[in-house]
Amino acid sequence: MKNMKLGLSAAMILALASGAVISTDAQAADGGTYESKGKVGFEANKSTNPVNPIDPTDPTKPPVKPIDPTNPDGPNPGTAGPLSIDYASSIDFGLNEISNEDKTYYANPQTYDEGTDDTANYVQVTDRRGTNAGWSLSVKQNGQFKNETTQNKELVGSTISLVDGTIASPTTNAVLPTTTAAKLDPTGTASSPIVSAAKTQGSGTFASSFGELETVKITSGDEEKDVIKNTGISLEVPGNTPKDAVDYTTSLTWILTDAPGQGK
Repeated sequence: MKNMKLGLSAAMILALASGAVISTDAQAADGGTYESKGKVGFEANKSTNPVNPIDPTDPTKPPVKPIDPTNPDGPNPGTAGPLSIDYASSIDFGLNEISNEDKTYYANPQTYDEGTDDTANYVQVTDRRGTNAGWSLSVKQNGQFKNETTQNKELVGSTISLVDGTIASPTTNAVLPTTTAAKLDPTGTASSPIVSAAKTQGSGTFASSFGELETVKITSGDEEKDVIKNTGISLEVPGNTPKDAVDYTTSLTWILTDAPGQGK
């Protein structure tokens, strides 16, 4: 019996030396699976730097530099915060001959620095709150077109209209807000809804363009010439309104609130 025990011990030593696996009841099963996790969090953007304007015809391009036709030092910077107005075009209806007929004048295109093609005029909003709560954008005309230095100081009865709004966004799979055509109140009393993001809409950056660029005929003396205009923004001026040979100006206030719009 003693010799048998010694023989088994020698066999076990030989098996271990050769690398053989010895199965015992206490040994764990081979292989198996194990699961770990990944995590990343986000919060509302706290940057005080405005979002750069985008090209409203191709928002995937690099940011653009719009030119403000009313302000050589402009445009004004956008607002700060996670819900912001990044840019809104100033509107220039150009130089026109005085007429005693009712006339509709169209806006000049939005122009840019650094070789970007002209586009329709637009307003841009960014929502970086991360709540999908929606928002509303309206615009108010701050009084009639005026020039206090001349005899006929006001373009009485003139009205601005913004129509044919379209939305572009660089945000992948963005849930787009909706646009509303508007005829602005020239008295400055009421504002007009212009872009509406209901709940679940409007997270990301959105450029709302008005109309498109078209060739229209402009009277110059006894001739007509073709000019590129933005037909989505118009100014109607009555023929019986007296006009002096000066520039008449007004201003627009764009109002962005965190109240969700009605959407569609």
